[in-house]
Amino acid sequence: MTRPTIPARILPRAAALGAALLAAQPATAFPLISEVFYDAVGSDDGQSFVELHGTPGTVLDGWTVEIVNGADGEVATTLALLGVIGPGGLYVVADRLADGTTAVAGADLLLNFDFQNGPDSLVLRGPAGVADAVGFGVFEAGMVFAGEGTPAPDVPAGSSLARHFADLDTDDNALDFGELPVPTPGSARLVPEPGAGALAMVGAFGLVLLGRGRVRCSLPPLR
Repeated sequence: MTRPTIPARILPRAAALGAALLAAQPATAFPLISEVFYDAVGSDDGQSFVELHGTPGTVLDGWTVEIVNGADGEVATTLALLGVIGPGGLYVVADRLADGTTAVAGADLLLNFDFQNGPDSLVLRGPAGVADAVGFGVFEAGMVFAGEGTPAPDVPAGSSLARHFADLDTDDNALDFGELPVPTPGSARLVPEPGAGALAMVGAFGLVLLGRGRVRCSLPPLR
């Protein structure tokens, strides 16, 4: 049987993700951007959302999410957050329809906004400054990437961009985020507890990275 050739460029990413999982601790005391749905099939109206993960009870008054245009680095929209992160550790900001409702189930805050389809960035700011950021898409020369490390992939219409683990942040968007074919606002997977199960998951993710060049959150299921 012919053994598959493993691209050399994939090996560091597989090793980095495995090491991050094995050494995983709570990423930070700050909330993190855990999932973004920016391109629905058809109209985005009332369907776009940003999900945050953080410590339950964290007060988000005074926090903002900035949508940064990759073409020129200008902040196209600023979402002013209100309220607290609920008992499940997740908080969802959803686009509001003209009638005041949204198609996003279980949203914690409704605001009127619209994403461009990339390349763009989202920046989460708190009282102490930037807490997290993610940029996605292909940033050509002269464009402005406001995320962390290297950009996450631009996902197809109908899929969301999500952290592989909502509470794991390596400060590299390309490593932390991947395509989630079915968006899951208000639901996320956390870093597994240490043990045999965690080691098995590290191996599974390494194989996915080696074979595909990135982790799809549906293999194995993350949410």
